[in-house]
Amino acid sequence: MSTVASQPSRFLTKPSSRMYEELHRGTDVWTIFNPANFPGAVNLGQGFMNWKPPSQVLEQMQKEMVTRTELHHYSPARGRPRLLQALSDTYSRSFHKPPTGDSVTQGLVEYDAQGLPVQRPVSDVSLDASSEIVVTAGANEAMFSVTTAFLEEGDEVILFEPFFDQYVCETSFNGGVPVYVQMVPPPPGKRVVSGNDWKFDWAKLEEKLSSPKAKALFLNTPHNPIGKVCTLEELRRLAQLCIKYDILVISDEVYDCLTYDGHEHIRIASISGMWERTVTIGSAGKSFSCTGWRVGWAMGPAHLITPTLAAHVRITFCVNSLATEGTAMAFEAASTNDFFEQQRSEYQARRKELTDVLDHLGLTYTMPHGSYFVLVDASNIRIPDDFDLPEQVRRKPRDYHVCWFVGKVCDVVAIPVTAFCSEEGIAMGERFIRFAFCKDGQMTEAGRRLQTLRDYM
Repeated sequence: MSTVASQPSRFLTKPSSRMYEELHRGTDVWTIFNPANFPGAVNLGQGFMNWKPPSQVLEQMQKEMVTRTELHHYSPARGRPRLLQALSDTYSRSFHKPPTGDSVTQGLVEYDAQGLPVQRPVSDVSLDASSEIVVTAGANEAMFSVTTAFLEEGDEVILFEPFFDQYVCETSFNGGVPVYVQMVPPPPGKRVVSGNDWKFDWAKLEEKLSSPKAKALFLNTPHNPIGKVCTLEELRRLAQLCIKYDILVISDEVYDCLTYDGHEHIRIASISGMWERTVTIGSAGKSFSCTGWRVGWAMGPAHLITPTLAAHVRITFCVNSLATEGTAMAFEAASTNDFFEQQRSEYQARRKELTDVLDHLGLTYTMPHGSYFVLVDASNIRIPDDFDLPEQVRRKPRDYHVCWFVGKVCDVVAIPVTAFCSEEGIAMGERFIRFAFCKDGQMTEAGRRLQTLRDYM
């Protein structure tokens, strides 16, 4: 048998150029802090729950999956009608949506005496399930579909850091250029600060938004990992800038049902002038403890949702039929049993369990008013010089070292915050590590194990 010499395949060394930065970022945070590397640890790292969705919903799903053949086949690309209607019923009033034919169609914005756009009054105008909502394969796919639909090569997208790490690739994979604006942390001196003590850098933000290439902005409220819940005054000021420079807002509001201490979640789309330039993103996983179902949605005016739907059709076509029907069942049940209020109370109790542990240790942290994460200042945790760090961790910023150290010495997993920062943001971010409190029955054990840190503080 004869052989013929050939050139090595070009695919050995030449993936798409859009993948270069991602491939050269080093080992990603989720691989490093994978449970396989900490098999006996209390996992307060990745934000998934250790309990199931509501039993009432699971029982109804089980019954209907046996009797309804269509639940095992394709759903309509926009989403199953039952869930679309449930989303409209649940969320319409929170948008304060303007009536058809009102100022939104004429490009008019109502301002107050200070020159800030006002929040529109609550209205009974419903979201149109046939044109203003699309169900997606998780919130990530919703955001990716929006950036696919609207970004051109070289468009700049503003990211507040720390940021959810997926925003970067959702931007760059679609030809956009991430532009970073750091949140301003509270001044030192207090051991416990509020999530809302973190502030926007308004001067830097306007500088970035005024660029002729600026097109979009990712907003995350309630915020991961800070726990900040944007106030009405902050949203109005942000809206003022987005209207001035005609910026598309991709508003990641997946923690909208998880706010505490009397802080109210307010949608930026409810501000005059913002409905027409905002796509609001939600998640069943965060709302109903079903992160593995991968059900999300995008909501907004038809001129934004129609292109988003067109992108979604080509990315995934449709979403898991049983999971989307189950999500509709969950919303229907929640409307009758105070589910969200009870869930909020339970999360607040879990938050106290974690912060009691941090208080006992004397660690400095940010008290979150939303989401289910606590940002801990790890500056005073000292790692012994002879402690062995794997090379993939040693190459990373200090917060990775601290999280690896805590994972191996205390058997408790946390996540480094520079995973949510640009290179410019490392100096700020490497002070912090993130703990999740979306876990039941684990805080006491975590607290016991973390006592080991006393020897290293």
